[in-house]
Amino acid sequence: MTTEYWLNLPIKDIKRSKKFFTEIGFSFKIERETETMTALLVGKATMPIMFFEEKMFEGVIQNKISDTSKGTEMMISFNAESKKEVDEMAKKVESAGGDVFSKPQEIQGWMYGFAFSDLDGHRWNMLYMDMEKMPK
Repeated sequence: MTTEYWLNLPIKDIKRSKKFFTEIGFSFKIERETETMTALLVGKATMPIMFFEEKMFEGVIQNKISDTSKGTEMMISFNAESKKEVDEMAKKVESAGGDVFSKPQEIQGWMYGFAFSDLDGHRWNMLYMDMEKMPK
């Protein structure tokens, strides 16, 4: 039976990506790191997002890597505990060199969030959800 799963993403440079994600407050599972891959941990979650340098990633998937400047295959979303946390993360992302393409804002009357692209163009979304205001 499956005990763990993870997402896999191509990146251009591990050191650059590690610096960016460390600056915005994420950590890495060092025991899963080599010269061409590393495991990103988002907050307290135990499911890693594996980063593979592009050449290795293409070998694994046996397909071309999507051009993130032309399209998006997926968005990785993660939660926040408050609106303040969303605002603070948006500032960290901008300071670290990420592209905040959707500024912090109210969404559908019960969420507050923002969205950004990392240094490799992968899209991320942070949301604070007020479950008491969620439509029934």
